[in-house]
Amino acid sequence: MVSGILTEGLIYGIMVLGVFITFRVLNFADMTVDGSFPMGAAIMAVLLTRSFPASAAIPIVFAGGALAGFVTALIHTRLKIPDLLSGILTMTMLYSVNLRIMSNRANLSLLRVPTLFARISALAEGILPGILPGRIPGILPTSLAVVLYCILVLAAVKIILDLFFHTDFGLSMGALGANPQLIISQGMNPDVIKMVGISLANGLVAVSGSYAAMYQGFADVGLGSGMIVSGLASLMIGEFLMRSNRIGIQTLRVILGSILYRSLMYIARNYGYKIHMNPNDLKLMTALLIILCLVLSRSGFRAGTRTRKKTPEAKP
Repeated sequence: MVSGILTEGLIYGIMVLGVFITFRVLNFADMTVDGSFPMGAAIMAVLLTRSFPASAAIPIVFAGGALAGFVTALIHTRLKIPDLLSGILTMTMLYSVNLRIMSNRANLSLLRVPTLFARISALAEGILPGILPGRIPGILPTSLAVVLYCILVLAAVKIILDLFFHTDFGLSMGALGANPQLIISQGMNPDVIKMVGISLANGLVAVSGSYAAMYQGFADVGLGSGMIVSGLASLMIGEFLMRSNRIGIQTLRVILGSILYRSLMYIARNYGYKIHMNPNDLKLMTALLIILCLVLSRSGFRAGTRTRKKTPEAKP
């Protein structure tokens, strides 16, 4: 149970990092996520079924997602279409594109394909028995190896992003979301910065989709349905847990928010029947969770405490 929650939280944490870049860094309401996530799954599934190595397929998946983000940015910057509508248009187009990628099939199974997680599990079965002699056969080594691998991948992504946002270009990207006029006054092109940021975000989302497809054992054209909502919920839960302006802390709380969100969804799926809930209510629960986080944030609650408002001093 714990290993499954951690694995899902870490895998989807890559997607939430992409949502963080668009919604928080660039202040860009990007709906492309619901299309780029299944796009990454579709590309990975097709490449794996054609005996392409999963490790070599990751850069291709990232490039596909980045291209989808670039299209959204191009529609927004060149055609002057609002950000929200630009993402919706690209998301709509990607539905047909994803079907084309999977040869007009809505679902592609990976159960008989040697995925990356299957190879990690097989490797763990051969190595960990000697390290953990008291293990439960077939359960502990597999789950432990998958979780450790996901931690390493997400840690690498986080470190790269932290280093990127400490560069001049990364700082300019953060300034663009906070004050676009500052970027223009410095002689920089905000459209170029926005294109790079949106492409980077959707590239990460596609990578997350590819790992989700390998973990779940299939790629589906509807895999990204409601993904942006779950990403926003994870993002806001993380912001509720920790408050900081340091980019390292901000990316860390995104990951923690993703894990906590998956934990809440697990509890709702497995114990929601006690309050007469069923899986059909998960979307409702996610939306209510976002509303709750927004209300608590605006009322001053952070990490279990309430910020005190300063009382105005009496004038003499």
